[in-house]
Amino acid sequence: LIHGGQLLNGLAGPTIMSAGPLLSTTWFAPDQRATATAIASLIGYLGSACAFLIGPLAVPAPNGTVGGTVYWDQNHIGDRIQFVLYAEGGLIAALFVAVMLYFPSRPPIPPSVAAASQRLSYRSSICRLLSNMRFLMIALAYSVPTGVVAGWAGVLDMILTPAKVSQVDAGWIGFWSIVGGCVFGVAMARFADYIRGMLKLILVLMFAGASLAATWFTLTCLTRLTHLPSTKATLYTSCILVGIFINSSVPIFLELFIETVYPVPEGITCGVVTFLSNLFTGLLLFCLTFYFTELSWLNWCLTGSCIFSLLLLLFFRESYDRLYLDVFVSV
Repeated sequence: LIHGGQLLNGLAGPTIMSAGPLLSTTWFAPDQRATATAIASLIGYLGSACAFLIGPLAVPAPNGTVGGTVYWDQNHIGDRIQFVLYAEGGLIAALFVAVMLYFPSRPPIPPSVAAASQRLSYRSSICRLLSNMRFLMIALAYSVPTGVVAGWAGVLDMILTPAKVSQVDAGWIGFWSIVGGCVFGVAMARFADYIRGMLKLILVLMFAGASLAATWFTLTCLTRLTHLPSTKATLYTSCILVGIFINSSVPIFLELFIETVYPVPEGITCGVVTFLSNLFTGLLLFCLTFYFTELSWLNWCLTGSCIFSLLLLLFFRESYDRLYLDVFVSV
C-alpha cells in the first residue's frame, strides 16, 4: 500500500509541476508570465519547507543510546507517522474538492496571442522534444542539479551529523534554504518579466553562485583535510545558499523550456523535464543504498551537478519564439 501511494505521488509530480507554466500562459499577460510561473511552481516547495520542521516536531528522534544501541518507542513513532500521513491526506482531499467544485479552464478573453494559438499534438511534441538538441541540453542542465539536490536534501541530517549538527538544526537549514529559494525565485522571475529576453543570463548567474556555495559547503565538511574553519555559521550559510540558488532557478528554467520548444504544449515540456529530474533523484537514492556509511560523496555529487549545469548553460543558445509571437505578431 505504501509503495502504491509513493508510485502515485511520483506520477503526479510531473503533472503538478507542469500546471504552473500552463496556468501562467493561459491566464496572464506576457509581462506577468514568469512571475505567475514562479508563484505557481514554488508554492509547492513551501510544503517541503514545512516538512523539515513538521518532521522533527511531529515524529520524535530516538530517545537515546545504551551501550551503542539506539532505543526508542516504536509504537509511539509509528502513531506519529500515521498522524502526519492522515493530516496530509485530509488537506489534499480538501483542496481536491475545492478545485473540482470551481476552477474555470480558461479566462473569457485570452491574455495573449500565445494563449489563443494552436499547439502541437502529443506525438509531434514528443518527436520535436527528442530531436531538439538545445532542449536536451537545457533539460539536462535543469534535471541533474535539481534531481541531485532533492536526494541530497532528503538525507541532509545524516550528512550534517559528522559536523555535530542536530536533526532539528538540519531541519531549520533545509527550511530556510527552501523559503529563501521561493522568495528569491519570485523576485528574479519578476525581474525577468521586467527585462524579458534575459533568462539565460539569470540562470548563469544563479548557477555560478550555486557552484561556489556547493564547493564552499563541501570543503567546509572536509575540514580535517582542507583545514578550513568549520562552524555552524559557515555550514548554515553555505548550505542555505545552495538551496536558494538551485530552488529559485526552477521557474526561470520552466519559462526557458517553453520559449525554446514553442509551440510544444507547456504540460508536455514540463512533464518531461520533471520526469528527468525525478529520475536523477531516484538514481542518487539507489546509489545511497550501497554507500550509506560515509556520505561525503553526496556533497561532491551536488558540487559536480552545479558545475555541469553551469557549463551547459554557457554553451546553450537561447531563443524566445513565444515571446516573439506575443510582442511582434500582436503589434
